[in-house]
Amino acid sequence: MGHLTENNEALVMRVRRLVGQLQAVERALVSGEDCAKTLHLAAAVRGAINGLIDELIADHVKAHVSAPDLTQAERDEGAEALIAAIRRYAK
Repeated sequence: MGHLTENNEALVMRVRRLVGQLQAVERALVSGEDCAKTLHLAAAVRGAINGLIDELIADHVKAHVSAPDLTQAERDEGAEALIAAIRRYAK
């Protein structure tokens, strides 16, 4: 997906923040932190992952489904790739 290189730095920064959030969950588990706090940390990770996936989906749609210079075959291929990714995500 070459189009991701346009926004690559911002996406990498999001992933790095996610890594930090996951490390906070790990620290909470290792240190025996209160379960409510640990749940909140884990929920924040889930929200951050969902935000990342939303951005990736939007980028994919703009580049591979709705771009005006695409052929119908390219649009169909982009739509099928998106459907497959959403099905994997939804499991």
